[in-house]
Amino acid sequence: MKTAVIVFPGSNCDRDMAVALEAVTGRKPAMVWHGDTSLPDGTALIALPGGFSYGDYLRCGAIAARAAIIPAIVAAAARGVPVLGVCNGFQVLTEIGLLPGALMRNAGIDFVCRDVALTVTNSDSMFTRQYTPGERLIVPVAHHDGNYVADVDTLDRLEGEGRVAFRYAEPVNGAARDIAGIFNDAGNVLGMMPHPERRIEAAHGGSDGRRLFEALLGAVAA
Repeated sequence: MKTAVIVFPGSNCDRDMAVALEAVTGRKPAMVWHGDTSLPDGTALIALPGGFSYGDYLRCGAIAARAAIIPAIVAAAARGVPVLGVCNGFQVLTEIGLLPGALMRNAGIDFVCRDVALTVTNSDSMFTRQYTPGERLIVPVAHHDGNYVADVDTLDRLEGEGRVAFRYAEPVNGAARDIAGIFNDAGNVLGMMPHPERRIEAAHGGSDGRRLFEALLGAVAA
């Protein structure tokens, strides 16, 4: 499977994402610079990694949303190509309109960096089909602006359409309804604040994140 990791100035989790993708697919991903205007031919999965794109100036993900590569990502998502945005990548996905809502400053105004417990809310997706509903996962977080917010109508719609992928099992950052990850309406775009790429093997303390990448591999192969 050909994958691509988008690299912005200030990205600091792009290599983690690349290592995870190579470990699962057996193939190094293309590292696509933000200034490029196209994705490699045959790209079957796009990953927007964590970090601090453009130093988080203006607000997290706001400048990255205007990068030259963004139109190609939006077009690929419209064709059904899976797009995974983690941490800062989630912030970018909301800024470019592929996901609703916004990520705001943590309720405690602190940077949160630790393992957290998640529960699987929807296991019927290309990203989560290797999990079971209600399953408890341990995945690291590392963020200062991970507080997911949206208006009540949007939250109700996400809930009603089964578009909440993961919740925090306990309050972490003040996110509305403890939402840790959401899908787009077509189900091929996932934004999540925790870092599954940092939990793919025993050396990481567990492999709860690996199944997300394995599920994607299986979905694309099918």
